[in-house]
Amino acid sequence: APEEPKAPTPPPPPPKEPTSAPVDLFVEDKNDTSVTIIWSQPEVVGDSGLDGYTIEVCKDGTEDWKAVNEDLQKSCRYVIKNQTTGDRLKIRVVAVNAGGRSPPVALPEAVLVKEVANRPKVRLPRFLRQRYVAQVGEKINLSIPFTGKPKPVVTWTKNGQPLDTKRVNIRSTDRDSILFIRTSEREDSGVYEMCVKVEDFEDKASLILQIVELPGPPASVKIVDTWGFNVALEWTAPKDNGNTEITGYTVQKADKKTGDWFTVLDHYHRLNATISDLIMGNVYKFRVFSENKVGVSESATVAKEEAKILKTAIDYKPPEYKERDYTEAPKFTTSLSDRAATVGYSTKLLCSVRGFPKPKVIWMKNQMIIGDDPKYRQVCVQGICTLEIRKPGNFDGGVYSCKAKNTLGEATVSCKLEVKQPAVPDAEKK
Repeated sequence: APEEPKAPTPPPPPPKEPTSAPVDLFVEDKNDTSVTIIWSQPEVVGDSGLDGYTIEVCKDGTEDWKAVNEDLQKSCRYVIKNQTTGDRLKIRVVAVNAGGRSPPVALPEAVLVKEVANRPKVRLPRFLRQRYVAQVGEKINLSIPFTGKPKPVVTWTKNGQPLDTKRVNIRSTDRDSILFIRTSEREDSGVYEMCVKVEDFEDKASLILQIVELPGPPASVKIVDTWGFNVALEWTAPKDNGNTEITGYTVQKADKKTGDWFTVLDHYHRLNATISDLIMGNVYKFRVFSENKVGVSESATVAKEEAKILKTAIDYKPPEYKERDYTEAPKFTTSLSDRAATVGYSTKLLCSVRGFPKPKVIWMKNQMIIGDDPKYRQVCVQGICTLEIRKPGNFDGGVYSCKAKNTLGEATVSCKLEVKQPAVPDAEKK
């Protein structure tokens, strides 16, 4: 009789694979008879899944590993109970599935079975939680209390690096750590982190030190115009702000005859000013000091030019000097600022420009001229230019520019507009 065809043999099932090792094994807590550990599941689990974990311990100095759980542990936390006070335990965790045991994850060092009498904790004083500002040359002497028993090990870093012990002196007792700098310098600014450690537990806190000093004087000062009894000044911010923001400027004038300086503006915020009520026939010099929260710069910057306030004769003589040329290329005196608007709520962009003849103003979005698009309203009065964007939608964000042109030149300012969704009340989210 003919042989019956054999049924094809099914392919062998793929070999069952164990998982990769569990990760991030830590001691969460311990006392005189137990140790609580936590960990995270393996990164690679595979087709055979994950059935649970075996927790194994052995005494330090031996390799006599024993499982402490009879049934597989499902969660990633386990309390190893009934241990002997004072023993040092090595602890490891293995993941188990149909493919067998994973490689173990072990604690880096053996754990002493002993109550942590008092976990370490840095108690950073409130005044150090913002930032601690001191002036160059001042002594820094900060005491940071902490708790923890037995006596915690205290370590410090600056910007993540070990401290320069030539600059910074640390003295720790069992209750506090003192950071001491005899004469502070600007380089001492930075983030200082203190760490207290008791056995397997640690706590950290950081403080920001900002060492500040007087600013330098303004980088430049110039007289840009003189007319009638008035002088227009412009200056630029100092090259060195003393490591803290500039809070204002002091402007002084001196009559050349006497050479005595008088303050005409102080705590003044802008970078230009018009000084009025000057005396006819006098010649004036001007100087400007910078100011930050430490104080006023030691020196001032003096404008090279002098301002002569002309005598105006009683009987009118036709002027012999050439008529003043008032023409100037456009210059933005107020720039556009970046803004955030909300969908459906109209918003305005604003800048100001000067120039003569009066500049023509063109608004652009992403470098395309807006023209007379009814979505926008463009107004320019007395050099103040506004662009109103009516009820913006999602697509109205972008880079907006304002260009001013006349026969002498052109200037452009730009800003970013971000259009956000309106906040939805919690009730509607559901």
